Amino acid sequence: MAVSLGMRISGLLFVGAVAVAAAAFTGLEGTDRADGGGGGPAVSADPSTGPVTASPSPTAPKRPDGHIGAPAITGAPGAVAGGGTLRRSGPGPAPSESREHVVAPAWLPPGPGSPDLDGTADPAGVYDRLRDPAACGTALDGVPAAADGDEWTLLRALSSACLAVQGQGGDWEQAGRDHAALAGAARSCKGRAAYAVLGGLLDFHRRSPTATVRLRTPAGGAPACRYRITGVDTGGDGTARPAEVIGVELADAYFDPAELPQAATVTVGGRQVPGVPLLGPRSGGTVVLSVVVPALGAGPVDVSVRYGTDEVRLPQAFTIAPPDVLPDPEPEQEQDPGIGTGPGTGTGTDRDEDGPAGALSFTWSGAP
Repeated sequence: MAVSLGMRISGLLFVGAVAVAAAAFTGLEGTDRADGGGGGPAVSADPSTGPVTASPSPTAPKRPDGHIGAPAITGAPGAVAGGGTLRRSGPGPAPSESREHVVAPAWLPPGPGSPDLDGTADPAGVYDRLRDPAACGTALDGVPAAADGDEWTLLRALSSACLAVQGQGGDWEQAGRDHAALAGAARSCKGRAAYAVLGGLLDFHRRSPTATVRLRTPAGGAPACRYRITGVDTGGDGTARPAEVIGVELADAYFDPAELPQAATVTVGGRQVPGVPLLGPRSGGTVVLSVVVPALGAGPVDVSVRYGTDEVRLPQAFTIAPPDVLPDPEPEQEQDPGIGTGPGTGTGTDRDEDGPAGALSFTWSGAP
């Protein structure tokens, strides 16, 4: 049977259309599986043949989300068909942006706050005011210009660095010189914390010389001071008697120690000590209060110190010694009746009184 030329051409066109449709369907299946849809192995192109390009086809099956094959990306990067936006893998600037992430240095930890019962400016109270970074320019107001000492110098340097790091003035150079000169000089717990924070500000400035940040008061966290009684000095043997003087050793006082003698209440064995405590020498941040032991019975006793609303206690701090026991007197020896009954017969400690012969002699207890 003869086939016309038109029929042959129509047949070739039909076969070609079927082949194109099959290739398009296969490409869409591979794309859909590669981005998570469908089951079975994903179709990948051989690097030598170039990427597989999917051609739109009305015969391609729809995906569950309503798209035909993979969504076509059009327009600016990040835009998708339908006006949506592709989600990035995480927050942050676009890859083309290069913005340095600056972390603000740590600021002063809680003291805790000093009661400041005498109302006189002292380093412990200024530390408390400096905990608000917004007050760095006014925290030292009211402090006499002549106030001298390592802790005053430290607080002035810290106040200046606080202003500088926030772009409000200050003097980085002077703060750096003071920090170097005060190495190892801060003895109080608040002084040590202030020195460490000043070092952190200077380190931040070295790493980011032009950066400014807003400092924030830390919420909570470990306090700078662990105020406590560290021991009682009784002279070395751990015992003391009523009316003796002992030394109560306090560490990490978060207030001005000069306020203790008039404002502190010291008890031994639950009884307040007589008189006013005396402030002893300070060494390495330790404060010593000299107190008199009250009248108490023998045995171990606690010691407590109350200042303001806070009280610290040391259980069984020392032992009250029992009172001295006098030795029993030696028994008297019996004397011969004939001894000491006549004139001139007394011993070296006897003196004869004038009287008739045979009178008794008297023994004096004192010196002749």
